[in-house]
This record gives sequence, C-alpha cells and structure tokens, in this order.
Amino acid sequence: MRIGVLTAGGDAPGLNAAIRAIGEMALRDGHEVIGIANGWAGLVGDFQGTALTANELRGVIGQGGTLLGTARFNLDKPAGGRECVLAAIEEHLDALVAIGGDGTHRISSWLAERGAPVVGVPKTLDNDLPGTDYCIGFDTAISIVAESLDRLHTTAASHHRVIVVETMGRSTGWVAALGGLAGGADLIVIPEFPVTMDEIVEHINRRRSAGLVYSIIVVAEGINLAILGGVETEELSNEGVGGVRHATRGVGHFVAAKIEEQGGFEVRTTVLGHLQRGGSPTAHDRIFATRVGAAAYEAVIAEEFGMIPVIRGDDVVLAPLATVAVGQRKVPREIYDLCAVFF
Repeated sequence: MRIGVLTAGGDAPGLNAAIRAIGEMALRDGHEVIGIANGWAGLVGDFQGTALTANELRGVIGQGGTLLGTARFNLDKPAGGRECVLAAIEEHLDALVAIGGDGTHRISSWLAERGAPVVGVPKTLDNDLPGTDYCIGFDTAISIVAESLDRLHTTAASHHRVIVVETMGRSTGWVAALGGLAGGADLIVIPEFPVTMDEIVEHINRRRSAGLVYSIIVVAEGINLAILGGVETEELSNEGVGGVRHATRGVGHFVAAKIEEQGGFEVRTTVLGHLQRGGSPTAHDRIFATRVGAAAYEAVIAEEFGMIPVIRGDDVVLAPLATVAVGQRKVPREIYDLCAVFF
C-alpha cells in the first residue's frame, strides 16, 4: 500500500511521534509511506509527496514541530480545493492518515463521506475536540504554562505585583484551566465560566487584605471582552480556514489595564503565545501520539476508513470522523470548581 501522511493546521508537540509510529509500522510491514508536505496544500496543484525512509523517522520522537511541514490552508477559497484533494488521493495514494484538529477533520470527514480512504489522528493543543478525552500537544502546552507560572510567581512576589498571563485555547479554557491549576494561579478566567472586571478586582483586593501581596491571573485568549467591559472588534484576523485568531484580541493586556485602572495595582502582562506549542513534547504527549498513530495505521490496514482513534479514559478506541468534526469540547463545571478551590 501507498499510505500518505499529512499534518494540517497549527503545529503541536508530539506530531513527529505520531508520524514515526505510522511510518515505522508501515515500513516494517512492507508498505510505502508518503509524507505529504504542508498539510492539504500538498494535495492541491502539484502533488507534494515523497517517500519516507526509516532513517528519516529515527530520533524524531522527541522533536517538536512536524517534519512534514504544516499550513492553515483553505480548500474552499477558491472553490474546488476539496475536489482536488479527492482526485490527488485517488491518483497517488491507497490511503491517507490526516493528523489535525477540527478544521482538518471537517475536511477528512467530508472526504470519507465521498469514499476517500481516510483515517484521522486527533491533534490540537487546545484539547477541544469532541469525542476524545485528549489531543496531541495538550500536555506539553499545559506543562509550559505551569513552568512559566512557577517562574512568574517569584518575580510577582518580589515586586508585589499583579501579573496577567494570557494562554492559548481558542474559545475554550482547557489550557488556561489545567495549566493554571498546575502552576498555582491565583485566579483563572476562561470562556466557559465568565466573570466581570469587578469580580476580578474584588478577588485581588481580598488577597491583599489577607496579606497576600501579589497575584497571578491566568486568562484564556477566547474570553468575552464585552462581559469585562470591553468592545469586541468585528475586524478580527483569521487563520486561513475561517477560524478567528483569538490572540489578536489582546485580552491579556486589556485585563491588565482594567485591573490597573480600577484597582490601582502595579500590573504586568505576559502573553505566552507560541511558546506553548514549541519545543520538545512531554513524555505523555510522546506516548499518546505513538498510541493513536499506531491505532491509525492499524485502522488503515483493516480498511476501517472514515474513522479516528480517540482516547476514552485510558483506552484508545475508533470513532467516526464526524464525531470530532462538529462542535467543541468545553471545560466542565467540576474542573473549574476544582480550580476555584485554590483561588
């Protein structure tokens, strides 16, 4: 078989571990592995696929990024991109493993509905895909947030400051909530459970009254500015596939300015940005990516197309691609309440 592999959307630590698992298992069994360059773009126009060798796959499990390259590529502008991908798969491949998030798997599901031999792999450091408890890149992202908060605690305490830390996560609060919990944040603000600026300032004042002279406030990039007394601009930058780039909204700086204005505190802002998706994956991400990569390969060999291996509890199970292509997995109340115990 000629098995194609691509990584689409944003990069995430653990992608190379998944590619390695698919590739080494396929080569072991005598199949050809075709690495598709730059996500869906590699299947539009000139075919951008090359055979991967065992040497190229060795030693990559601990490397961040993706050896295949990636892109946020819109197949619908101009129209006809999806049909080009269908034709390229039929001409060049016997099967395709697409590694990505919701945007990627909306395309994967569409292709599968039209008979394309596609299997998915769940990747997004935002951890917001429905139907799976975990996605490639998430553990690394929250580990970076936690380490960053560890470092910021010392300078905040030394200068008696409030530090506002903005995290990734799009319109969900998984990275902020669990990264903030692990890093001992003094308040976590996420889209799922909005608070007002008055409540944020009141919380900091209570801490000061209790003799706690500094505060670390973690805010998710997708929080609602209107609830905090701001204005949402209608001219937001997008990611090339119709998704809003929440980082362009500047919520961390907005919240910091409001705290300074309303509370009279000395405030600093740290926007972690792409640090959360860079560098080597954690052991957890390497293991998870290897498990779902291996399961994706086994699904290809079994011709269980239109499926994606997902994590449910400690188990890897196959689910229809359509289950991860629609909607978002939100932070549940029980996790937010656990975070709030330590505010």
